[in-house]
Amino acid sequence: MEEYINKDGKRLRLGYTTGTCAAAASRAAARALLTGVCPEKITIKTPKGISVELRIIEIRRDENSVTCAVKKDSGDDPDITNGIYIHAKVMYRDAPGIEIDGGEGIGRVTKRGLDRPVGDAAINTAPRRQITDNLTEACRALDYGGGLSVVITAPEGGRIAKKTFNPRLGIEGGISILGTSGIVEPMSEAALIETIRLELSQRRGNGRKYILFIPGNYGLEYIKGMGFDANDAVVTSNFIGASVDMASDAGFSGVLIVGHIGKLVKLAGGMFDTHSKYGDCRMEIIAAHAAAAGLSRTGISKILNSATCDAALDILKENEICEETLSRIISRIEFHLNARAAGRIEAGALLFSRRHGFLSETRNARALLEKITKE
Repeated sequence: MEEYINKDGKRLRLGYTTGTCAAAASRAAARALLTGVCPEKITIKTPKGISVELRIIEIRRDENSVTCAVKKDSGDDPDITNGIYIHAKVMYRDAPGIEIDGGEGIGRVTKRGLDRPVGDAAINTAPRRQITDNLTEACRALDYGGGLSVVITAPEGGRIAKKTFNPRLGIEGGISILGTSGIVEPMSEAALIETIRLELSQRRGNGRKYILFIPGNYGLEYIKGMGFDANDAVVTSNFIGASVDMASDAGFSGVLIVGHIGKLVKLAGGMFDTHSKYGDCRMEIIAAHAAAAGLSRTGISKILNSATCDAALDILKENEICEETLSRIISRIEFHLNARAAGRIEAGALLFSRRHGFLSETRNARALLEKITKE
């Protein structure tokens, strides 16, 4: 059954993630292996709670395994993986439980700091759980108490991955199997921006003069630790510059942006729409300021080859220049925020890391935080 959402006045069709494709193909292959009959279609429930019915294609059998495929459908979302085939080969295994691995077209993790350890197939934790749950349910329904192994492949994955950030992030040889909700919701930038504008208008109408911005869930987790509630902040997503502009237009006096360094470090390069489609300058920015703080060429090279900001921070700490580097970075963030605000609104920022906690803040951050708290 097709599902739709309304965004920006348009009726947009939902799609499903590569994780949902892998889970559906795995369940169909398991059923065929255990019963000898492969279904033409299979229905699974996504982590979001939406049930989807997917057609099973390219069925292959041999003595000890069955392989099934699902064609990825991203709905009305412009997704580079739309239309590719996700295959699942399911086999018996001697040990109990479910074993998951990746084959052709699925990337391998080569750098620390990602969702999976180095050497693992780039099948993230949430889709692994989705695959495991569906295989477990299939075994239970068919009264099979043994173990199963599943290998996920994507024949076009190697080609497609070259057009993504995977090689730079340290995922080599193919795509990642992703998705936390199992569903792809088409994104309308105009609708998201209008939602932020409306929320700001409502808060200003209720007398607020200072506002707390967070880009997303990491920021939400962090501000809860600061004693704030989720409703105390406005989620900007990647539209940090536009949100500052809208806060100014709405008549706010000040805004404090609290965010993970992986997102806010881009502000140090004057990048105010932080979506990866516009570029990824995180390591270049950190490396440049680390160099100014005296990091060796070897250290700079390590940062440039880091997969995550946390990994880069580890290098800075090892070389005892973390504080100075972050001071330089936050200074540039302050510079670009002031240039964006152009005297119309006071803007500050606070940076944190999920692993390292608080990192740095602009000179006005504490004063802004106090004003937000008093309101």
